[in-house]
Amino acid sequence: MKVQIYTLQSVDEAKKVASLGVDLVGVTPANIGLPGEITLEMGKDICASLTGTTTVAISVSNNISEIIDMALFVKPDILHLCGNPGSISVNDIEKIKEKLLDTGIEIMFAISVDSEKAIQNAIKFSDVSDYLILDTSTTDVEGIGASGKTHDWNISRSIVQNVKIPVILAGGLSIENVQEAIAKVQPWGVDSLTHTNKLMDDGSFVKDFKKVEEFVKKSKEII
Repeated sequence: MKVQIYTLQSVDEAKKVASLGVDLVGVTPANIGLPGEITLEMGKDICASLTGTTTVAISVSNNISEIIDMALFVKPDILHLCGNPGSISVNDIEKIKEKLLDTGIEIMFAISVDSEKAIQNAIKFSDVSDYLILDTSTTDVEGIGASGKTHDWNISRSIVQNVKIPVILAGGLSIENVQEAIAKVQPWGVDSLTHTNKLMDDGSFVKDFKKVEEFVKKSKEII
């Protein structure tokens, strides 16, 4: 079972979670008020600093040129597209892939699991993506994800059964529920942001390394 952890805000923090067995390290290079966002420069430094761990950079933008420029600058292994539902088309992804063709950067596309319509949506986007991530949308945060809330795992299970690419389950996963989620959905990987954070007095957060370590342990021991 692969484990993806968001969102790392420094090189030291990223290296620490990688040492705990995290397979995919996520960063949020942006300047629009996203949770745990960092500068593009810091995103680039984090991605360059990790060897043997897959780096993932998230974008909630629907501006194709902006997305491509970020990916070319930060140089992650995977570009995670999670703009608001309907903001990115299959054709848009094909354009992005064409521009990134020589970089080796893969595409992870976020599916908002809000109804059974998500199944057909996932099948459609699986044709142009290297990975799917199944997440929960919220009006509180731009894009798909960072909600801290679960969704209907029965729908997620149907998606896993109907696509031929790796699927990461996200949305409200924690130490308490990740094993149940894995057993129910049977994904390729699991993702955590909210429930492996440590909140600071100023309202910001850092990763809680004990929670990350336990999340990794519970995720990997079930398979």
